[in-house]
Parts: sequence; structure tokens; C-alpha cells
Amino acid sequence: MTRGELPEWAPRVAQRDIRRLYEDDARGIHDDKLLDEVGYGLLARCESFIAAVEAARGRALCPRCGAVVEHGVHKEDLLQCPCGWELLWRDYFATIQHKQLSGAEPVLDLFQRYIRSFPHCVTAVQKMLAIDALIHGFHYFFKIGPTRPVAVNLIDGRLNEVIDFLDALTYGPQSTDGLSQKKQEWDEKIQTALSWRKSE
Repeated sequence: MTRGELPEWAPRVAQRDIRRLYEDDARGIHDDKLLDEVGYGLLARCESFIAAVEAARGRALCPRCGAVVEHGVHKEDLLQCPCGWELLWRDYFATIQHKQLSGAEPVLDLFQRYIRSFPHCVTAVQKMLAIDALIHGFHYFFKIGPTRPVAVNLIDGRLNEVIDFLDALTYGPQSTDGLSQKKQEWDEKIQTALSWRKSE
């Protein structure tokens, strides 16, 4: 069996860090270090998500040099990079499977927008709004609408745990302008998503 270095994917962000971010924000406190830790942690996860989806489509990143390795998707197909790295597709794919690293175009678009925009956010308010918009996004199906929150791809926990976590985030009179409105939109969309799941 051919073996080589395995790809590593950025982990989902811990709930405790996001919870602290929202608790601070509700008190009018902005911790720049925490904002960057959460913001760039989410960015790294978005990048991993996109790279994993591309790999499943036949364009894997070499974990040794970062080059794109085009390949077939049969489990015995051998991925080979000019740098000398090689690995069976089944071994590469095993690092993606069951890791919340798959989704369709609307999710990819949302994640790409975040990757492009977050590094240009200068103020704490801009960063908080970018983070909030990202974690309250949804997977969509064209006939149904919102189906499940993208937060399960970004935040540690099972789907129901992540939904409960987002529902319980702290908001207050001093929260960043716009967060409460986004929460109301989230409440409406999650009800649509949950109704769809119950009808399956």
C-alpha cells in the first residue's frame, strides 16, 4: 500500500471561545486578541473546507508542497505530485470523511466571501459582524431554502448541539449593532430548516 504524508485540516472552532466573544460583546467589550483568534480560526477552517471539497472533485492539495494534484476518484487511484509525494486516494479521502468538510456552491460562496473579507476588517465592529454573518449562514437547497446551519462545519459539536449553542448566544443592549437583527433572521431560518428535517 502506498503511503505518504497525510493532509491536515484546520479544526472546528471551540464553542467556549465564541461564547466568550458574544458575552464580551453583550457587555460592550471587544477583546482584539480573542476576535482575531476566533476570526482567523474560522478563516482557516473555511480554507480547509474549500480545499477538501476541491479534493473530492479531483483537485487535491499536496500536503508536502501545496501544489494541486489532479486525480481520479476511484479508491485505488494514486495521487502523485512532482515534488515526490504520493498517496492512494482512499487514504487521502479518509482524512476528509466524517469531518464536516463537504458542501455545495452556496456554502463555498459564503466561505470564500469570508476568506476575502475578514483580513480587511479593521475595527472590532467589522470583525464581529463578519464572524456573526458567517456562523449564522445556512446550507441551501433550491426547492426548500435553508436546510442546516453552516456552523456545524465551523464550530465544534454535533448538529443539535451547535444549533442549541447558537440559540443560547448572549445578546444585550450593548451588543454590536446588527447582531440582534441577524439573530432574528437566524431564528426564522432555523425554524424552516428544522421543519424540513422533521418532514424527511
